[in-house]
Amino acid sequence: MDWMKRDKKYIMNTYPRHPIIATKAKGYKVWDERGKEYIDLFSGISVCNLGHCHPEVIKAVEAQIYRLFHISNLYYTIPQIELAELLVKHSFADKVFFANSGAEANEGAIKLARKWGKQFAPPKYKIITLEGSFHGRTLGTIAATGQNKVKQGFEPEIAGFIHVPFDDIKAVETAIDKETCAVMVEPIQGEGGVRVPSPHYLERLREICDEAGILLIFDEVQTGMGRTGYLFAYEHEGVKPDILTLAKSLANGLPIGAVLAKEEVASAFSIGSHGSTFGGNPVSCAAAKTVLNILTETDILDYARQLSIFIKEKLMALKERHACVKDIRIRGLMIGIELDRKAAPIVDRCLEKGFLINAVQEKVLRLLPPLIIERKPLENFLEVLDESLERV
Repeated sequence: MDWMKRDKKYIMNTYPRHPIIATKAKGYKVWDERGKEYIDLFSGISVCNLGHCHPEVIKAVEAQIYRLFHISNLYYTIPQIELAELLVKHSFADKVFFANSGAEANEGAIKLARKWGKQFAPPKYKIITLEGSFHGRTLGTIAATGQNKVKQGFEPEIAGFIHVPFDDIKAVETAIDKETCAVMVEPIQGEGGVRVPSPHYLERLREICDEAGILLIFDEVQTGMGRTGYLFAYEHEGVKPDILTLAKSLANGLPIGAVLAKEEVASAFSIGSHGSTFGGNPVSCAAAKTVLNILTETDILDYARQLSIFIKEKLMALKERHACVKDIRIRGLMIGIELDRKAAPIVDRCLEKGFLINAVQEKVLRLLPPLIIERKPLENFLEVLDESLERV
């Protein structure tokens, strides 16, 4: 059966798909319809951080499915309350709002910041974001995103977003005016090329926001839930935001998003000011609760940090051997390999050899392996990468 042909016939053409049809996955392995095995070093864009079909997550989902699928947010549900309590317990936040995705979480954060800004005269509504950022594909979040390619064809943009250069504190200070309500950043830019800001950059942002009396928003949709070796990326510098967004790996594969906020900010929302029919549905919340417990009650984050040291050492040696490798950027198991040429041929070669990776910004290889990955498949991948770089 020609599934790719049927896909082309019935599904809108919005994704540059790779020529495999995934039919099964477990742990860090994926199989296609022909039975070929792949090592997944991408985790579904940093979604399956605990690996595919994690047995404890499946158990939690299965138990919840037989109790309650959906009832809407007009009623209380226990999994949602328990998940919110866990998120508050393990973060800076006091309150949580649940959505279905990262874009929705960021949309919620933008609305919350603007609602909070309405208390001032004149009202504060402008939000400063960074060039190279990616915050989603709704009209609000593409306006927030600092990449022109996602905006083309959807003009006019929603007003109120100011983009400043990445990793430039002075540019942020200069952009703030009396109508600014927040600065919104990814602690590490994912779609922007796995770009890590300079040491103390986030700390200075916190200071600047405090001095100006505005909010600091961290988009941790990709960096959160253990991806960088800590539950949240902000823990690397100990800089706490006023609002934080999560999604992707929160439920390890089921759709969910979350907006976390301090009480004095969260109180800007009142009944009817925001909502979601499916947000925080019982099944996704049951999965997410299990994910949080695994990340906080086991040694998996310690393991991820140790694995990060191992792979960084190997990648730096690879860089020494290949002049086409310009930079290695790594924080936990969020890895960017910048080349001096297009990265797509390397991605294709790795796919052919049974490894799933990704390219962003044309010249950056992005690796987002599950936190449970073992050393041996990583070593096998590095051999393939070495050979592939030699070929190009």
